[in-house]
Amino acid sequence: MIQIEKKYNIALWLDKWFIEDFGLDPIVALYLKLLMLIFVLFIISFLSWYLTKIIIVRFVHKIFLKTKIVWDDVLIERRVFEKIAYLVPAFIIIMVAPYIFGDFPKAIEYIIILSNIFIILVIIHSVITVLSVFDEIVSNTLILKDKPITSYIQVLKIVVYFIGGILVLSIMLGKSPFYFLGAMGAMTAILLLIFKDTILGFVASIQMSVYDMVRVGDWISMPKYDADGDVMSINLNTVKVQNWDKTITTIPTYAFMTDSFKNWRGMSDSGGRRIKRAIYLKVSSFQFCDEKMLSQFKKYKLIQNYITQKENEVQKTNSETLDNEIVSVNIRRLTNIGVFRIYAEKYITAHPSINKDMTIMVRQLESTSKGLPLEIYCFSAEKEWLKYETIISDIFDHLFTITSEFELEVFEEPTGNDFRNFNR
Repeated sequence: MIQIEKKYNIALWLDKWFIEDFGLDPIVALYLKLLMLIFVLFIISFLSWYLTKIIIVRFVHKIFLKTKIVWDDVLIERRVFEKIAYLVPAFIIIMVAPYIFGDFPKAIEYIIILSNIFIILVIIHSVITVLSVFDEIVSNTLILKDKPITSYIQVLKIVVYFIGGILVLSIMLGKSPFYFLGAMGAMTAILLLIFKDTILGFVASIQMSVYDMVRVGDWISMPKYDADGDVMSINLNTVKVQNWDKTITTIPTYAFMTDSFKNWRGMSDSGGRRIKRAIYLKVSSFQFCDEKMLSQFKKYKLIQNYITQKENEVQKTNSETLDNEIVSVNIRRLTNIGVFRIYAEKYITAHPSINKDMTIMVRQLESTSKGLPLEIYCFSAEKEWLKYETIISDIFDHLFTITSEFELEVFEEPTGNDFRNFNR
């Protein structure tokens, strides 16, 4: 219990003033004295806080605003120093309370406990604000912009709250902080269950950062969560993805360790976006090229040189190996599907929106009941979705339409009209 010398005891002076000078009843004087002391304490606290805020905080703000550093300006915007100013009246209350409440030793004890708890809460709030400022500054730096810094800051915030909670409990119950740490050890299993998602998210965010799996700004696809868009933020428990329809999908952070997803960063960092699509051609429309067809194909600038070169090769081969051959099967000839394949390849190579430094290929896939797939494989120089789709449409608009010039037919499923015409 706190002992105070009588000459400093304001309570004794008020007793004399109320009872002897005004002749009030001792009980009435006691409660009136308590109200007055509380009012005095409030005035002292308010004045100390106000003076601290006006003098010290404004002085610090003026100094920080003159610097070229960014982080101190953010501290001012978050009013960190104004929060710290609340500590001054708390310390003053602890110092003057024994002198003001000399007649109420129990009240002094409670006031000091509440003041200490208030100091801890202010410090916790200030540290959390500083961590938020640090997160904001570091997350916007060029080097760490795409790293999950927020996850680590959130872990630090949990640690700060945890330590603050133990200190508050130790003050309220009059126990050592180590007492509560020992009790927490016995509750490890329960704590692990409560913070399971947080622990898994923290481990996942570390792995994502170390192995550079996902960054803020990456385009990812995760069908299980119906997510397809840009990563907005990576937090301790969740990863926010803005889909292309502007909806927001929230995915548990640990899901990136347990479920499969596609990251399109490689495509974004490369020189192009892949185009991989097939045209299904009817096998029944394939045929050898006759002189009339070859003469027509020579008019197409993209394959003029190819037709001339191949004609010379075919004629040379046929003249050397099969003189006066009359069996058509034994004669080497060009086919309309082969010429069309070369035309498609030349057309794609000449297209201004196709990256010439990356793979360009037109190949035949295994035939199916729908015909022969002729696959177009190349990379668009434009990676933006809208422009990319426009380029694909332009290419296939042309290729689908030009097939008739090569006397080829594109496969399509029969419709009701086809069956009606068949019956006729």
